[in-house]
Amino acid sequence: MIRRARTLAVVVVLAVGALGIISSTQTWLTVFLDDDVRGTLDVSGADALPLLAPLSLATLALGAALTIVGIVLRYVFGALTLAIAALSAWGTLSVVTGPTTTHVASTVTEATGITGVAAVEQLVAGTARTPWPTVMLVAWSVLLVAGVYILVTAHAWRRTGRRYATAEISTTPTAGSRPHDAIDDWDELSRGEDPTTRPLD
Repeated sequence: MIRRARTLAVVVVLAVGALGIISSTQTWLTVFLDDDVRGTLDVSGADALPLLAPLSLATLALGAALTIVGIVLRYVFGALTLAIAALSAWGTLSVVTGPTTTHVASTVTEATGITGVAAVEQLVAGTARTPWPTVMLVAWSVLLVAGVYILVTAHAWRRTGRRYATAEISTTPTAGSRPHDAIDDWDELSRGEDPTTRPLD
């Protein structure tokens, strides 16, 4: 298990980050407007929780970086994973336990042109929650556990990269590494030497 600790941690972090990106485009809340307007509005995850998409992207980046970093940055990224998970879970929990006007205000304002928390609150007759906030709350909880797992196992992860030999191999043939040929004879003549006096190989 320890040998696969890095793989497991990276997969979990990347999976939660990807799920967060997908979730940010899905409907988290349905808003029911009052009788004068009569209608419903779908509120996406990104509108209900503006930090959802940025934090999900940061999670993806952390997951990718964990595949190459050394031991010191493993602990740093493990701590960042915990921070992102805690912050995201706290924000998502506020949607799960009872969405407020702030979670739907931007969507209502965009659709009706009405601004101001008080005005929007009067316009909203009620809200309904989809399963997505609950799914993401579970996902952030898993990420929280992954952050702890990273901090606990980071010292045992295998080093990345290949080991290269430091010895350099010369590409220039050494003396005696190849047969004596006509070019060598010409070189000897140019130096004023008599190649005929060279001992036979």
